[in-house]
Amino acid sequence: MAKKPVVVIGMGEMGSVFARGLLRLGHPVYPVNRDTKMKKLAHRVPAPKLVLVAVGEADLQAVLKEVPKSWRKRLALLQNELLPDDYVGLDEVSVISVWFEKKKGQDAKVIIPSPAFGPRAKLLAKALATLDIPVKLIDKPRDMLFELVVKNLYILTSNIAGLRCGGTVSQLWAEHQPFARGVANEVIAIQEGLTGSRFNNDELVAAMVRAFDGDPGHPCTGRSAPARLRRALDHADRLEIKVPMLRQIADEQQSPAVL
Repeated sequence: MAKKPVVVIGMGEMGSVFARGLLRLGHPVYPVNRDTKMKKLAHRVPAPKLVLVAVGEADLQAVLKEVPKSWRKRLALLQNELLPDDYVGLDEVSVISVWFEKKKGQDAKVIIPSPAFGPRAKLLAKALATLDIPVKLIDKPRDMLFELVVKNLYILTSNIAGLRCGGTVSQLWAEHQPFARGVANEVIAIQEGLTGSRFNNDELVAAMVRAFDGDPGHPCTGRSAPARLRRALDHADRLEIKVPMLRQIADEQQSPAVL
C-alpha cells in the first residue's frame, strides 16, 4: 500500500534534502514553489502526512498565513531564528533545529545532531536517517525551547561577533573569547526577552561551544550577518534591553574604513 504523500513548501537546498529523505521512505512528495497555488494543491492533497515549511525565516509568516486550513495541523518548521512565538496558535506543529549545512553541489555536512520535537519529529528523523543525518528527538517543550535558543545563540553570536573579528568559529572562541562571551550574553538577554523565559548562560554557551567544535572551520559571517544584527537591535529596542556591545559593532559597520 502506498504511503501517504507529503508537501514541501520551499524546494531550496534545505527543502530538497528533506524531500530526498522522504522519497527514500516511500512518501510521494508534492513541492510548493513560488508559482504553486496552495489552495488548488490542497484540493488534490487534502490530508498529507506532513507539510514541511522549508522557506527562509524572512518568508515564514507570510507563508503561514497562506497555508490552507486542511494542512495547518500537519506542519513542521525548520527555520533559523525560530522561537515559539513564531508558531503560536498552530496546533500540533513540529519543529526541527537544523544542524547540518547544505550548499549547492555538495552533500549535507553534519555539525551536531538536529533536535526535533512534535508529532512528526519521528518522521523527520527517519527521513534524515536515510541520508545519514542524525536527529535527536526531544520530548518536552521546555527542552525544545532550549535547543532553539542554542541555535539562535550560535548563529547570532558567530555572525555578529564575526562582523568585527572575521575568521572561523574556532578562531573566534580561541582568540576572542571574552568578546564573544560578551556578545553571547547580550544575545541571551534578547532571547530571554523574546521568550519570556530565563536561561542559564553557562549552559547555553557550553552548548554553543559544542556546536563550534562540531565544525571548527565554519566561517563566522555570511551575507545574512548585517541583517541579523539589525533584527537583534530592533528586538532590543522594542524590549528595552541594553546591548552596548551590539550597538558598538553596529556603529563600526556604519563608520567608513580608515585607510
